[in-house]
Amino acid sequence: MDMSDAVIVNSSRLKSIVWNDFDRVKKGDTFVAICRHCKKKLSGSSTSGTSHLRNHLIRCQRRSSHGVAQYFSAREKKKEGSLALVTIDQEQKKDEVLSIMNLRYEQEQIKNEHVGIGSNSLDQRRSQFDLARMIILHNYPLAMVEHAGFKIFVRNLQPLFELVTCNKVEADCMEIYAKEKQKVHEIFDKLPGKISVSADMWTASDGSAAYLSLAAHYIDEDWQLKKKILNFVTIDPSYAEDMHSEVIMNCLMDWDIDRKLFSMIFDSFTGENIVDRIRDRLSQNRFLYCNGQLFDVRCAIDLLSRMAHDALEALCEVTQKIRESICYVKSSEATHATFNELADEVQVETKKCLSIDNPLKWNSTYFMLEVALEYRKVFSCLRDRDPVNMKFLLSDLEWDRLSTITSFLKLFVEVTNVFSRSKYPTANIFFPEICDIHLQLIEWCKDPDESISSLALKMRKKFEEYWDKCNVGLAVAAMLDPRFKMKLLEYYYPQLYGDSASVYIDEVFECIKSLYNEHSIVSPLASSIDQGLDWQANGIPSSSEDSRDRLMGFDKFVHETSQAEGSNSDLDKYLEEPLFPRNNDFNVLNWWKVHTPRYPILSMMARNILGIPISKVASESRFDTQRRVLDHNWSLLPPITIQALMCAQDWIQSELES
Repeated sequence: MDMSDAVIVNSSRLKSIVWNDFDRVKKGDTFVAICRHCKKKLSGSSTSGTSHLRNHLIRCQRRSSHGVAQYFSAREKKKEGSLALVTIDQEQKKDEVLSIMNLRYEQEQIKNEHVGIGSNSLDQRRSQFDLARMIILHNYPLAMVEHAGFKIFVRNLQPLFELVTCNKVEADCMEIYAKEKQKVHEIFDKLPGKISVSADMWTASDGSAAYLSLAAHYIDEDWQLKKKILNFVTIDPSYAEDMHSEVIMNCLMDWDIDRKLFSMIFDSFTGENIVDRIRDRLSQNRFLYCNGQLFDVRCAIDLLSRMAHDALEALCEVTQKIRESICYVKSSEATHATFNELADEVQVETKKCLSIDNPLKWNSTYFMLEVALEYRKVFSCLRDRDPVNMKFLLSDLEWDRLSTITSFLKLFVEVTNVFSRSKYPTANIFFPEICDIHLQLIEWCKDPDESISSLALKMRKKFEEYWDKCNVGLAVAAMLDPRFKMKLLEYYYPQLYGDSASVYIDEVFECIKSLYNEHSIVSPLASSIDQGLDWQANGIPSSSEDSRDRLMGFDKFVHETSQAEGSNSDLDKYLEEPLFPRNNDFNVLNWWKVHTPRYPILSMMARNILGIPISKVASESRFDTQRRVLDHNWSLLPPITIQALMCAQDWIQSELES
């Protein structure tokens, strides 16, 4: 049709919203509707209605799908709902007041929860799960799906999406949790090695509830260090220790990993009864290596935090004076300017700024004290100028003690950062750092200042409780680092134990040999000895049980006599070979992955030992002075839902990161 002389008709009678996408033109006595997107011409007669125009917009390939549902007009099966729509009343614009009014909308019944729109589609069920995953991943409150603003956003973004209730999204989260849990079960079933489990305590934001978080740590078949949260259980603070151990055992058996367990890592202050009860239960079934000698592991970063707390407690009065001094310096521009002038006069080299600490992060207090020490001379000069307002300044003795104790804190901060920032946080990296702290504590205890030596003794007592439980496990992990082997023990132990060093080195080596022998029994290479071989005569398998039993004894005899004749074990070969060159970017897991064929039994042992989480503290929480806190909105949910959300969040995040 020639439209050269057609005229666009603008009429106030065109009320339908479809005319936002069509031009109505008049050609002679004929009215035509022209699509603004694809220029298709359709009847624009008032007698034709607008249904055919709506249908075209749904099919129009050049038109965005956004807003399509506005043209859905279900004349038979209607589903009414109310939607809060934010509009700006023209008369209230001056006051910038938003008014909320109800907008009624109509939506066709969605068959099988799947709608096609031209080349685009909406999968209702998938979108619901995407919404639930978003809530899980980002700690959003479940109730957000019923917030007016969220409803408006979703309706404008995709009008076809059928909004869900809080109960529905909670059910979707539970379904996601169940599916993800099955995946984790399958991973554990295929694991080539053992699992170590960490136990961590959380609290609700209002302190009304406590939670026990259990996480599995392991090295997978590709020699990657992995972590999975297993349980997030609400704990009654009134529970006795035997109840705590029972809760942990039930969780382990629910996951069917009690027989796969290698060690557990606890807080430094976890009661001995809890650990002993769990270890005894597992030892009864002979699930643990070395009779459970390496089962009880304590968190190294937790130890450092507790010793730092002792140091800051000793500096309590001094710290408060430092805070008051800094507050005075920053109380006015004139005082601050005077302070800076004095800093120039005494030629202070530092460019760091004074700042008040965050008491919830102990490293923040250390940094405040460290900077204050660098301005020691400036504070003294300021006191001479303004003795009235600077009456809370430290004495020379207090400054000296502050300097000494701050050096303690500096070491704790540095070691904590080594542990938490390591690119490969395997158990082998901890031994040299822990030994250095041990040596420093010995020296600090010799300080002539009684207040310093008594503080050092207090910290050393905590350290030795940790050392007694963990030193053998740390030493074995260091031995499995090809850069160190037994040489690191031979370097540190004489410094720690003097003439008795050889006794302690022999104790560690006996544990290493015992571990190696136990791993050799369960090694796939030894399975033919343990289970017997189905020997074949002339290519025909033997069917006699007695024959298999006798041959199993023969296999054991050959294995034992071969060793007696001087064949070197994996352990012997490993220790005899020279050390691997030391470098900071060394990945011990990659080394063992490459050398597994050469050391098949020792590599099994390395997989289990190096997978022990010597620290269980998350990197972002390493300097916290309080327990981790559960999100307020989630803490109001039922315990089973809290567990589902916390576990699913961890599993989905791990999957995204990998």
